[in-house]
Amino acid sequence: MFLGSICHSQPIVSSKNDLVQKVDENFWDATQQYKLMMQRLPSDKFPRSYDAKTHQFQTTSSGGWVSGFYAGTLLYLYEQSRDKALLAEAERSLKILEKEKNNKGTHDLGFMMYCSFGNALAIAPKPAYKEILITSARSLASRFNQAVGCIKSWDKVRSFHGEEWSYPVIIDNMMNLELLFYATSVTGDSSFRNIAISHARKTAQNHVRPDFSSYHVVNYDAQTGAVKSRETHQGFADNSTWSRGEAWGIYGFTMVYRETRDSAFLKTAEGMADYFLKHLPKDTVPYWDFNVNEPGYTPLWNYDRSKFTEVPKDASAAAIAASALIELSQYVSKKLSKKYLKAAENILSALSTDRYKAAIGENGNFILKHSTGGAPNYAEVDVPLTYADYYFVEAMKRYKALKRNL
Repeated sequence: MFLGSICHSQPIVSSKNDLVQKVDENFWDATQQYKLMMQRLPSDKFPRSYDAKTHQFQTTSSGGWVSGFYAGTLLYLYEQSRDKALLAEAERSLKILEKEKNNKGTHDLGFMMYCSFGNALAIAPKPAYKEILITSARSLASRFNQAVGCIKSWDKVRSFHGEEWSYPVIIDNMMNLELLFYATSVTGDSSFRNIAISHARKTAQNHVRPDFSSYHVVNYDAQTGAVKSRETHQGFADNSTWSRGEAWGIYGFTMVYRETRDSAFLKTAEGMADYFLKHLPKDTVPYWDFNVNEPGYTPLWNYDRSKFTEVPKDASAAAIAASALIELSQYVSKKLSKKYLKAAENILSALSTDRYKAAIGENGNFILKHSTGGAPNYAEVDVPLTYADYYFVEAMKRYKALKRNL
């Protein structure tokens, strides 16, 4: 951990290996980027992405699903640097975000509130944060349907088949369960935990295929809980595997295992990790979907291959997976632990190169380049994304802490 502010000079590091030293350098660079980003961000908005072609900085309101990642990233960087400007900016953004604790119209409150206020409670706590998180958990729990056994993801979204889903649940929703486990831990109310476990079991049952690849969307009958369809809204085809969805699964099932110690969840996390790693390209940063242009996978969206002369990469999927693999490596056999940690190191090393990590002052002041948000909608293709930065910083934090404790 750095001592004092890092805004004036490069850190002097003494590390156990080259990657640890690179991580320290990355933290320094990331701090510079975010201090520049702070200067350009509208006071009531949160960063989302940057369009290099138009030089437009893309933002979102507090109600956007990515709104919590900004404060979360700032807090992670503050923890490393102790630069109080980062903490002040994080706390400013939290004040704008707080009202979302009452938002019952989204399943993304884990992303929005736990990645922000949860980090604040751990890194720079204030008494109010606990109640904000509990209220957020109640709002999230209100979206649970006992018949389905899952939290509803979206209220009104049409599939690529042209039908409005009745009760869609997406693999991403695994990431929002940690907020519920937290709520039980501080209130003693087991209903939050029970909802999280039910949701995770249903997701393992209905989203995860026998080979541990995954569907993006499972649409349920809200009255009977029966599966009506398995489709995609972010991936290449209904039967393909969207790489960020697979990363969400690795991370989510690893977290649920941590909270429950149920070996079934660990098995699912291991299987999804093995699938993800087996299908990585040579540079360890996945394409946005593992099955793009492969035989047997037919996209139902308006896919124009000429607009994808190169299959887009998704650095965000790599960052999420790296963070998950570091934690997963602590729960598995010695052989698997070595495999998963080495894979995480390879991913972090790749993301630390100039190919994926932006120079200070470039890339809209985001850290990572070459992420893909929504290819089927031709949206956020080959751009920086706020959550790519967040999970990259989190992965580095986890890696540094692990190496320090070895």
